Amino acid sequence: MRLTPDQVRTILATVARQIGSDAEVVLFGSRVADDSRGGDIDLLIESPIPIGLWQRASIKQALEGALQVPVDIVAKRKDATPTPFQAIALMTGISLRAPS
Repeated sequence: MRLTPDQVRTILATVARQIGSDAEVVLFGSRVADDSRGGDIDLLIESPIPIGLWQRASIKQALEGALQVPVDIVAKRKDATPTPFQAIALMTGISLRAPS
């Protein structure tokens, strides 16, 4: 995974502040591969409540400002059946946890 512990903390704190601490964040895409370079940060945020377009935009803006890297966000309600794209992100992604 190509995120620093500080980046992971920033992502988790930003999502918790804007959505709630029960939201789960999954990193997927090119940043999962250790042997790749560059790339944006692709996140799937899974929450028990629906995440609206404005909330996603607010999280994206906050993260891009803090991390200085483009961020893409996919939102999924926890009890909803994943779309095919969401299913791929969940299968290939890494669930982010606060570094110890």
